[in-house]
Amino acid sequence: MSSPEKLKILITGGSGTLGLNIVRLLANNPDLAIVLPLRNLQPFLTAYMNVSVLQAELSDIDQMSAILAAVKPDVIVHCAAIGVRPARPEWYQMIDFNVATTLRLFEASCALSSCHFVYISSGLVYRPQNRPLCETDRTDTLHPYGATKSTAECLLQTGAAEYSRQLTILRPFSFTGLHDCEGRLFPSLLRAAVAQQPVRLSRGEQYRDFCCVQDIAAAVAAVINRKASGQTEIYNLGSGDLKTIREIIEGVCAHLALEADLRFGELPYHPFEPMHLVADISKAAQLPWRPTTNLAFAVWELAQSNFPQLRLRRPEANRFLSASA
Repeated sequence: MSSPEKLKILITGGSGTLGLNIVRLLANNPDLAIVLPLRNLQPFLTAYMNVSVLQAELSDIDQMSAILAAVKPDVIVHCAAIGVRPARPEWYQMIDFNVATTLRLFEASCALSSCHFVYISSGLVYRPQNRPLCETDRTDTLHPYGATKSTAECLLQTGAAEYSRQLTILRPFSFTGLHDCEGRLFPSLLRAAVAQQPVRLSRGEQYRDFCCVQDIAAAVAAVINRKASGQTEIYNLGSGDLKTIREIIEGVCAHLALEADLRFGELPYHPFEPMHLVADISKAAQLPWRPTTNLAFAVWELAQSNFPQLRLRRPEANRFLSASA
């Protein structure tokens, strides 16, 4: 058990793209004790002195209740979800994990005298509005993954009001960077460049708000450090930039001097894919938080980690020193 003066944080989904970056950001803070319940143990995570890794099945509520009772976390950061990767699971399976498992974890947290529940949702919860989206906009999306996150959000807010619990909902929009997973946009682009294969894409006319995963992790850290208000709080997280997918991809390639055979228009848009998914991030300044990392630098870091054979130009890390892609 950790010493009482340490803030105890339990992070679900700690082996995912965002979860790993949150762990990397927090792991060297001696004032924190981090617990990661994982289905498959990741040995490299045990290298951090203030990180404890427990083998656990998140959907096993008895096991998770026992873990919460033993650890008594001050904060739960619930990153775990299924359906965000291109190989989408069956719809009812998404509902069971993203909604039911989330609510069971929240219910178990209510047995603790005090626990701040931080829910990682998604910008996909919103109904398309063809403009930057703010936290008060409608969340009745038809996107399958987004709908499960929206449903969980609604029920968590009801539970937080019913049981007087501290709840923060974070809605990240598109992001990439270290540990971005297979099948997603930028890992696929880099893999194709290594293999010298064409990159088949849609027309790329949809507007997106791509952020660096390190910046999303920094927002989570800001929430953890923020004094509890006693009210449910919701924040959008994005870059604040409005560009088409085509502009984003071509901009990153130009920054990195990445030679890629981009075949725009060879793939259809995905069903229910929003054509305008951009965040109004003005409220997140209250955390305080703002994105600071150049998107091209985040992709460069991903390439250095996963595709070191690519010889790419190193861009500025700070987006305010170099025009972001």
